[in-house]
Amino acid sequence: MEKRTNRPPRPLTERRQFYDSENRPVPNRRPGGRDDDARSEGGRYEGSRAEGGRFENSRAEGGRFEGNRPEGGRFEGNRSEGSRSDKSQYHRPPQDRSIDMIFGLRPILEALNAGRTLDKIFLLRGTKNSMTQDITALAKAANVPVSMVPVEKLDNITRKNHQGAVAFVSPIDYMPLDSILAGLYEEGKTPLLLVLDRITDVRNFGSIARNAECMGVHAIVVPSRGAAQINGDALKTSAGALNLIPVCREPNLKETLTFLRESGVQIVACTEKSDASLEAEAVDLSGPLAVLMGSEEDGISPEYLRLADHKLRIPMAGQISSLNVSVASGIMLYEVLRQRLRAEK
Repeated sequence: MEKRTNRPPRPLTERRQFYDSENRPVPNRRPGGRDDDARSEGGRYEGSRAEGGRFENSRAEGGRFEGNRPEGGRFEGNRSEGSRSDKSQYHRPPQDRSIDMIFGLRPILEALNAGRTLDKIFLLRGTKNSMTQDITALAKAANVPVSMVPVEKLDNITRKNHQGAVAFVSPIDYMPLDSILAGLYEEGKTPLLLVLDRITDVRNFGSIARNAECMGVHAIVVPSRGAAQINGDALKTSAGALNLIPVCREPNLKETLTFLRESGVQIVACTEKSDASLEAEAVDLSGPLAVLMGSEEDGISPEYLRLADHKLRIPMAGQISSLNVSVASGIMLYEVLRQRLRAEK
């Protein structure tokens, strides 16, 4: 016998309404489907859903969730199709940094012709044609280092089709040292320069730039090879100082130091191999000055130490006999600023 009720028939198209964390209705995307919008076709859930939680985005067909979800949690994104035990499918290669790169011979050549500031260029080893020759010539004129590398190096840099050529774009414009020095003398200022020998750590370089800007350094001098790449991490660590202080990229630091000495700039090297201590004030740091700092691994190169007018070491009382180069640069530059402020009184 047919059972009758007084309730009106329920519409077949009526679906359950869901709300997000901000109490906004979530639109139904599959009309006429089942009441759980997040379930994938052919899949099934086992275990109870946590109170207040919700699933977002569908899973791949054929998979299933087992067990209870944590309270208030949610699953986002699609899981790959196949067995859960296959962990290799979840491996992702490193994120592409193409926002700071240029790919291909022609784009790199056009960037050099347009005067864009490039940090370094990598070309596929064994590639010889007129375009690579033009790139090498223009890069040499612009003090941009060019390295011939195997294809594995290029593939490790990017996942895109690099066509055997990758160039890193610099976020800053390098300035010529001779123009900066001449401008300082013309304005009646006492030059204060910071010369960095093979500082390769990006965050150390950013911290040094921040110290330099705070202590009144007029320019930072780095070699074109063997120096840290100036990228977004360096800018962030410098707290924006790299946008304020000029950076000069020189192809030969030995010639640069000789040029500075001939221009009346005193070269003072900060090295632990010196007998003269910084606190003794044996060296007058209030005149035209270039502070030379060495690499994190082996300090200042011997050929540069021979060109220094004075060598100073930072006094230390602890058992560890070395400082981070960014910390050491801050101490040296503070002493320079202290002497200059005292001389002005």
